Amino acid sequence: MALVQVLFNALLHAIVLARHLWGRRILLAARMGKHGTCISTLATSCYSSYTTGDEAVDFFVRTVALFKTLPTYTWLSNAGITPSSSKTYTLSALQAAIKSAFGQQVYFGCDGSTLNEIWYYHNTKGNIASGTFIPVAPVDTSTCPSSGIQYLPKGSSSGGGGGGGSGSGPSSGDKGTLVISTGTGCVLSAGTWSTQTCATFTATASGSGFTLKSSKGNCGVSSGSFTCGSGVTATVFTFSGADLAYSGSTAFSANSVPSGTTQVTILSGSSGSQDFQIEWSAS
Repeated sequence: MALVQVLFNALLHAIVLARHLWGRRILLAARMGKHGTCISTLATSCYSSYTTGDEAVDFFVRTVALFKTLPTYTWLSNAGITPSSSKTYTLSALQAAIKSAFGQQVYFGCDGSTLNEIWYYHNTKGNIASGTFIPVAPVDTSTCPSSGIQYLPKGSSSGGGGGGGSGSGPSSGDKGTLVISTGTGCVLSAGTWSTQTCATFTATASGSGFTLKSSKGNCGVSSGSFTCGSGVTATVFTFSGADLAYSGSTAFSANSVPSGTTQVTILSGSSGSQDFQIEWSAS
């Protein structure tokens, strides 16, 4: 059975909010729902003695264990490829560094000329929990240019809106959800904070940042509140890593924490009693 990028897509999205990983039940459920349910050997019927949640435990335990066998930073560093704000690298050099250790080429993804993701591909022999993962060549073509590739240090940015923190912001046209960093809830289509189903937002490049749009309309900050709707003037936001930023600040707040079907107004800055960040999670 071929397993193409499923585990690592899940892991890369899950660690976007790594600072509070275990407290973010909504994020983990979303990754399991999107990626874990694609794997036939995680079907509950495959378990001889099934307990609720066994498949989710197997999925994340194996994902993390497999990730630990792929020390990308070390492999690149051993080839003299290290994060730098001034150096650039060729795609062939990046590929050679990883292939010498992994045994196969991998997918390098770039935002413009900036490296922002690497995908490893495997075939699986057996099930996810105890099977063997066999490295294979990628089925997708790398999006990085042949030369002039930037491999930036953490906290740096190249105008693409991402690059800092443990995750990254969107590229133009990307869709994703906006998750509250406390681990409770996310942003709805009207721009409110709730524990209901997360809305999907589309990011569009604008100048040095991005505008956001939900099914309700453009999103913006008006009179200190984050809101989305047909009559809203779009605000140009930026991203610090995965964190949404308004006027250069990733600070947002509210005056209460939602529960049930309650919707709470999100405030820009830290004027509310509950402080948090709003973090992009790609769909």
